[in-house]
Amino acid sequence: MIHARGLARTFRKKKQEVHAVAGVDLDVEAGEIVGFLGPNGAGKTTTLRMLTTLLEPTAGTATVAGCDLIADPVGVRRRIGYVSQSGSTAPEARAGEEVVDHARLYGISTEEATARGKQLFHELDLDGLWERQPKAMSGGQRRRLDIALGLVHVPGLVFLDEPTTGLDPQARANLWQHIRGLRAERGTTVFLTTHYLDEADALCDRILVIDSGRIVAAGTPDQLKSDVGGDVLTVTAEHADAAGQVAALMAALPGAEAPQVDGTRVVGRAPNGGAALVALVRELDATGIAVAGIESRRPSLDDVFLGLTGRSLRETGAPPAVPTESLEAAR
Repeated sequence: MIHARGLARTFRKKKQEVHAVAGVDLDVEAGEIVGFLGPNGAGKTTTLRMLTTLLEPTAGTATVAGCDLIADPVGVRRRIGYVSQSGSTAPEARAGEEVVDHARLYGISTEEATARGKQLFHELDLDGLWERQPKAMSGGQRRRLDIALGLVHVPGLVFLDEPTTGLDPQARANLWQHIRGLRAERGTTVFLTTHYLDEADALCDRILVIDSGRIVAAGTPDQLKSDVGGDVLTVTAEHADAAGQVAALMAALPGAEAPQVDGTRVVGRAPNGGAALVALVRELDATGIAVAGIESRRPSLDDVFLGLTGRSLRETGAPPAVPTESLEAAR
C-alpha cells in the first residue's frame, strides 16, 4: 500500500541546507495498522506531508495506494484519506453537510454521499448528530467526525495524524476501538502518527521509528521491546548511602547491565527479570540492606525510544491515562 525508497526532503535555511528527511525506506502492506513514531524534529511530519502529497520530495521514489507519488499525485489524493491533527471541520457548519460537501469534491453524488455519511455516522457512534454543529460537539465527537470526512470517499488507505491529541481518557479509548474497526470492518489500511506510546502499543501491528530523518527501527511492538535487552529492575533503598551497594549487587547478576543510580533509586536491566529479582532479594537480605521498594517489569516502548534515540517520545504534557480495561479491549 505504501512503498518508499530513499525518500528525502531538504530545506534551505539561512543559506544552509537542512536535511529534514534523509533517505527513508518504508513499506506498509494492505490491511496493516502501522504506527509512525519519532521525537520532535525527527522528520515524522515532513515524511507524512510527502506521503500525502502536501510536500514534494527532494529525492527518492514512492508509490502510495498504487500511484506514483511524483508522477501521479492527483491519483494518490483520490485514493487516500487524510485526517489532520488540527481537524478540518468548520465550527458553524452542520456535521452532515460537511461530510456531504467533502464527498462531492470526489465526484460522489449528493444522494450517495448522504447514504455513505449516515452509515459512517452510525459506525462511528455519531447517530443523532447529523444536524449538529461541530462547535457544539465534544472533542471525541469532533475527532470521529474528522475520521468520517477522511473515509466518506472509501479510501483503501487513511493517514491519521495524532488522532487522539487533547482527548480525555474515555474518548481516547473509544476512538481506539473505532480505529481498530476501520481495518476489521472496512479493510482499511491505517498509517498512524502518535506521541502516545500506549496508543501505539495497543493499536499497531508494526511500528516504524524515525530519528534524524532516517528510519532507525521497524517491527512489532513486542519485537522492538525484546531488542531492548533484558527486563527492567528497580530498587529503592531506604537510605541514599546504601544505593551504591544495591547497584553493585545488581551489576553482579548474570547478564546484567551497569545500573543507574538516582538518589535512593537504582535502575538496571537483567535477562529473565523474575529469576533475577528473586536472586537480588536474597542478596539484599543477606547483606542487611533495607529497601523501600523493589520491582521487575518488561521493557516498554518508552524504553525502546530511550535506547534508540536517547530521548523520550513523551511530550512535556503527559497524555491522559487510558483505563486498563479500555486498553485491553482495544488490543
